[in-house]
Amino acid sequence: MNRRHFLQRSGMGFGMLGLAGMLAPGTAAAASGPHFAPKAKRVIHFFLNGGPSHVDTFDPKSALTTYAGKPLPLTRITERKTGAAFPSPFHFERYGQSGIEVSELFAKTAQHIDDIAVIRSMVAQVPNHEPSLMLMNCGDSIQTRPSLGSWLSYGLGSENQNLPAFVAMCPGGMPIKGAENWQSAFLPGAMQGTYVDSQHQSVDALLENIRSPHASRDAQRRQLDLLRTLNANHHRGRLDPRLDARIASFELAFRMQTEATDAFDINLEPQSIRDLYGDGVHGRQTLIARRLLERGVRFVQLWHGAGQPWDNHDNLEASHRKLAAEIDQPIAALLTDLKSRGMLDDTLVIFGGEFGRTPTVELAANKATQGRDHNPYGFSVWMAGGGIKGGTVHGATDEFGFAAVENPVSAHDLHATILHLMGLDHERLTYRYSGRDFRLTDVHGKVVTPIIA
Repeated sequence: MNRRHFLQRSGMGFGMLGLAGMLAPGTAAAASGPHFAPKAKRVIHFFLNGGPSHVDTFDPKSALTTYAGKPLPLTRITERKTGAAFPSPFHFERYGQSGIEVSELFAKTAQHIDDIAVIRSMVAQVPNHEPSLMLMNCGDSIQTRPSLGSWLSYGLGSENQNLPAFVAMCPGGMPIKGAENWQSAFLPGAMQGTYVDSQHQSVDALLENIRSPHASRDAQRRQLDLLRTLNANHHRGRLDPRLDARIASFELAFRMQTEATDAFDINLEPQSIRDLYGDGVHGRQTLIARRLLERGVRFVQLWHGAGQPWDNHDNLEASHRKLAAEIDQPIAALLTDLKSRGMLDDTLVIFGGEFGRTPTVELAANKATQGRDHNPYGFSVWMAGGGIKGGTVHGATDEFGFAAVENPVSAHDLHATILHLMGLDHERLTYRYSGRDFRLTDVHGKVVTPIIA
């Protein structure tokens, strides 16, 4: 046996051991498990696609009223031409014992402000949707990298082998960049997010081919056993992680037929719970998310619509009001529901978009549009639940809300913090690929300790 044959046989042996672990019932396909005791076990991420305005939601700026109609001394370039200061058309109030100010747009969510930590000093890198989406979801605005949910799936696995570890729900189609937002990239394919178009209501429409119209469950099992034998024979002599992922996906799809049908059927919930979340698409998908988390799904990402619904370059007042009304009740319901079930303590809830919006009005053909341009220099994200110090505000933007000036937080810092809360050291969670070790935060990232309880 020459060296090449020895390495090939040894490599395939280890590969089959890993595959056996992926397919064995009751095991988690995790890299190593947590590095230390986690504060959170699961994550639900509300992604406001398009970039919500922070100065109209969680970062009030009274100076905009003072300077209304006047030019502002902005020192950085905006993507499009903007004009004078644009005061928020929304009223802010103080809520809870912490007295944190929140816009009327999220009055129901604000009832939980003492469980929420608002980061008002987020910064991105560029004022464009595509790279900013990749940065916030995958940690790199240019290169193809695994998403946050995929890294968590890789590091921790799933607590339920009959459901995916990572689910992404987006009603009405996919967001800009599509499945790249929940890609596994060079991580094993089984770590990629499972996409669900949550505009549908029936389980069969939500999950295509969830039931076979042609074969009984026993017949399917026999077919899969034969397929597994054929795939295992084909696997010998080949080093291809895509084949591992394909084999695992067949098995997962079979096991999901019973478990997923139950998890996605919100009619099994009491009417009082369904009323709590509301009967809109975002109420339904948020309730489904809670049911998935209960069943061991590690990471659920809830997108607010396909395209960029929060990208309000004009008519911001009406658009933001409509959009917030669609998710304010579901978010508040989730926080109420998780707390009543004792799940909020170990469930991390994240809310935010890919960037914020300018404090100045956007101009089109030299006419005011009553909208705001993209703003990566300062915006807000909030977190609640597992390990978060509620009722806190971290960082600040300048008096106009244009740029972070106090304790700026990058996407890498945010990701490092999320991993830390899940019991993972962002510097130790690595994957060897193409001759080097990669990690979600690359060579950056510091844990934002002031918001951790």
